[in-house]
Amino acid sequence: MVQATNKNERAEKTRQRILDAAARLFRERGYASVSLRVIATAAEMKAGSVYYHFKSKEEIVLEVLNVGIELVFSAVESSYEKNREHADAETLISRAVFAHLETLLKHTDYTSANVRIYGQVPENIRSDALNVRRKYEGLWDDILKTASSRGTFKSDLDMRIFRLMLIGSLNATLEWFDPVQGSIEELAKNYSQILLNGLLGDK
Repeated sequence: MVQATNKNERAEKTRQRILDAAARLFRERGYASVSLRVIATAAEMKAGSVYYHFKSKEEIVLEVLNVGIELVFSAVESSYEKNREHADAETLISRAVFAHLETLLKHTDYTSANVRIYGQVPENIRSDALNVRRKYEGLWDDILKTASSRGTFKSDLDMRIFRLMLIGSLNATLEWFDPVQGSIEELAKNYSQILLNGLLGDK
C-alpha cells in the first residue's frame, strides 16, 4: 500500500511538472510552436514518457486552459461567498475584481496561457474548454445580479455587455501591467472606480 501511494505521488508530481512546463511554454511561444518533444525537454524527461501521463498535446493544452480559468474562478467565487450577504454593490464587485486580478497576475503561466492561446487552439479544444469558461461567466452573472438587486444600478444597463467588457478588460492587464509601477490592489481599485463610476465628473 505504501509503495502504491509513493508511486501515485511520484506520478502526480511528474504530471504536474509536465503541465507547469507546458503552461510556461504556451504562454511564451503560443500554441503552434510548442510540441510534445519541446514540452518533454522543458520538463526534463523523454518525449515518450509524456504519453504515460497524457495521450496528446491537445489533452495537455486543454488541462492548462481549464486550470487557468479554474484558478481565477475559485478566487472570485470565494470573494463572492464572503461578501454576497452584506456587501453593497460597489464592494461586491470591487472585491471580485481584485480577486480576479490578483489570481490572474500571480499565476501568470496558467492564466496567461489561457488568455493568450485560447484563440490559437483547434476548434474542438476551444469547444471542450468552453464549459469551464461558461461556468466562470455564469459566476459573474450571479455577482452582477446580486449587485443589481441592491438597487444601485441603472435600470437599462445591459449586464451581459457589462460582464463581457469587465472580464475582457481585466484579462487585458496581462499585456501591460507592471507591478513595479503599482500594486494589484491599487490597480483593482482604479478599475472598479472607472467601471462603476465612469469617466465624467459631476456637472
